[in-house]
Amino acid sequence: MTRTSRPRHLFIAIAAALPLLLASCSNSQYPNSTFTSLTDMNRDSTSLWNLMIWLGIAVFVLVEALLIYVMIKYRRRPDSPEPEHVHGNTALELTWTILPAFVLAIIAVPTVQQIWKYQTGAPAGALQVEVIGHQWWWEFRYPEQNITTANELYIPTGRPVNFSMVSKDVIHSFWIPQLGGKRDLMRNRTNFIWFTPDSVGTQAFNGSCNEYCGTSHANMRFRAYTVSPSEFDSWVAGQQANAVAPGAAASTDSAATATPVAASATSPAAAATPPAAPAPTTAAYSFPFDQLPAHVVPDTPIPDGLTFDEAVLAGGDAQRGYQQYSQSACIGCHRIRGHRGSLGIIGPDLTHIASRNTIAAGLFPNDARHMALWIKNAQKMKPQFMGSAVMPTLGVGEYDPKLKVTVGRAQGGLTDQQIADIVAYLRTLK
Repeated sequence: MTRTSRPRHLFIAIAAALPLLLASCSNSQYPNSTFTSLTDMNRDSTSLWNLMIWLGIAVFVLVEALLIYVMIKYRRRPDSPEPEHVHGNTALELTWTILPAFVLAIIAVPTVQQIWKYQTGAPAGALQVEVIGHQWWWEFRYPEQNITTANELYIPTGRPVNFSMVSKDVIHSFWIPQLGGKRDLMRNRTNFIWFTPDSVGTQAFNGSCNEYCGTSHANMRFRAYTVSPSEFDSWVAGQQANAVAPGAAASTDSAATATPVAASATSPAAAATPPAAPAPTTAAYSFPFDQLPAHVVPDTPIPDGLTFDEAVLAGGDAQRGYQQYSQSACIGCHRIRGHRGSLGIIGPDLTHIASRNTIAAGLFPNDARHMALWIKNAQKMKPQFMGSAVMPTLGVGEYDPKLKVTVGRAQGGLTDQQIADIVAYLRTLK
């Protein structure tokens, strides 16, 4: 390289690096960034990060300055004698051992303090939430409110939230980047984490599993909603209500607990004539889908070859769907509080499934079309990993990769009309 070409190449290198440097400073393109000030935990984490960055810069500058000094002072000169050979310098070696240890101690002490702070000792009056990890979905329980939901987490602003975490199978990792740090979920012990969403209003955030947990690990997502205390109380009141059969009440969004439906898989007649329920009150709160930020809206594509007749879907009947659900294998895996026959614990609680914005662990929007396709062939709806969904294939004529058979009526398969009816029923569970 000639002397005249060096400035030109240096200018090109700087011009190429500058846009990358400026882009890295922007948070608008990284909506899942953990560098926020929305909770006390993230503020502490950001302070710790800044401490490490400044210490790193100080160490870098010191080392590079010493390196340049040594290179210049002891550079080779013409006719210079051979340098003296030495076999170590005790003072120098002690210095470069003690200084890094001192720097690591400065980082380690506040790090351990923060881990300990947010692992134990949640403030008095904190909202208690039990987080249970499954392959591959999330279960959230509110023991004080007697609520169980799936893949969607509601927390009130301004109040500490204490999460106790355990896994039903393998190791998972709970993380809402914009609100708090990660914490692992294990089968044989309970871990804790808490934070206070004190600098955020009504917003929606992405959550995910961040510990590889099997073939569908990348699809184990959830949504977290921070809402006002009054909105949270309204949501709780709605979630505490039992589900009722179609026709028993105009709405299940009631703060009052409805009379359980006396129906089971072996009693279709009872399912057809549910007992009376109290009149509905004001509809309970749920986070509006049209207010979801773009990065929170599910955008998983529907797999090629999987279709559902829109005309059949539009003609679904909730009453028929209630009876069909009560007689199908659905009740063996799912629970609907207020339905005496639906007591399953394998899959998510469906008591208020229609109040959620997403289905399939946050992969798809919760609308009739996606719900029908999910029921028809959940194995195919899980992208990239055919057969990674726990839910079996139910649509007649669909191939089940686990059973390695094409589902027919003999395997308990459902026609599009039956699926449409079940969807119509589930859409009433708000």
